[in-house]
Amino acid sequence: MHIAFIGLGNMGAPMARNLLKAGHTLTVFDLNAAAVASLCSEGAAAADSARKAVAEADFVITMLPAAAHVRSAYLGTDGVLAGVRPGVPLVDSSTIDPATVRELAAAAEAHGNALADAPVSGGTVGAQAGTLTFMVGASEALFAQVRPVLAGMGRNLVHCGGTGTGQVAKICNNLILGISMIGVSEAMALGVKLGIDANVLAGIVNTSTGRCWASDTCNPWPGVIETAPAGRGYSGGFGADLMLKDLGLATDAARSVKQPLFLGALAQQVYQAVSHAGDGQLDFSGVIRQYLSAADKESQQ
Repeated sequence: MHIAFIGLGNMGAPMARNLLKAGHTLTVFDLNAAAVASLCSEGAAAADSARKAVAEADFVITMLPAAAHVRSAYLGTDGVLAGVRPGVPLVDSSTIDPATVRELAAAAEAHGNALADAPVSGGTVGAQAGTLTFMVGASEALFAQVRPVLAGMGRNLVHCGGTGTGQVAKICNNLILGISMIGVSEAMALGVKLGIDANVLAGIVNTSTGRCWASDTCNPWPGVIETAPAGRGYSGGFGADLMLKDLGLATDAARSVKQPLFLGALAQQVYQAVSHAGDGQLDFSGVIRQYLSAADKESQQ
C-alpha cells in the first residue's frame, strides 16, 4: 500500500521504518530534513509538503507534537485535506485533545475522507520494536479498514469507540501514569532517606500492593531496573515535558466537562516544576529528582 507518513520525530520515524519493513511504499514529510533523509536512505520517497505527500497516497498517517501542528497539517493551504483524494483513510496518532480530533474529523468528512484518532502507548522502545498499543477512535468500519496498517507498527490494537475516544483513553492512561510515577518517586526517596536499601524496598513494593508499572518496569531509582531510564541518567524514554503536555490535556478536558481532577492538577504542577528546573527533556521518571537534595543527586551518579 502507498502510505503518506507526516511527522518523523522520536516516535514517527521508527513507526515509519516498521511500515517500510512491512512492505509498504512510503512518501514522507517532516520539517526536519535529516529525519526525511534518513527515511529516504531506507527506501521512502520525500515530499516538500503534506499536500504533496498525500497526493498519490492510499492511506495517510500523521504523528505530530501538538494540536496546533495537527490542525495545520490537515487544514493548512499545503495540508492533507488540500491534497488527499476523497475516500483515502486518515489516521492521526498524535496525542492531542478530543475536541480538536472531532473538529478535524468533521472537516475530513466534508472532504470525503474518514479520520481515525489512534494515539499510542509504548514509548520509543515500543515504536522501534513494533509493539505499540494503538487506542483507536473510529467507526467499526473504519477501524477494520485501518487495522491491517496499524498492525505493522503495533501489537495491541484497541477499538475504543467513536471519533475522539482514542484520545480520551490516552489522556486517562497518562493521567494515571504521571500520578503513579510521582507516588513511586516519593516512596523510594522517603525509604532510602529512612535507611532502607533501594533494591530491597523496590522488591517489596513489586511483590506487594504498591506494585505498578512505574515501579516494576520504570522504577525511578537508579540501579533498581537495569533497563529503565533511571539507569542511564534519565535519558530516552518519555520526556517529562511530554508528560506535562498530556497532563495539561487531561486537566483541560476535565475542565470542559466540569469533572474534578484533584491529583491530576497537582501532578501537572509537579511536572511543571520539573520543567522549570531544566529537567523537561529527561524521562518523566526523573521527577524523583524533585525529592532529592544536591548531595543525594550526587550520590546517585
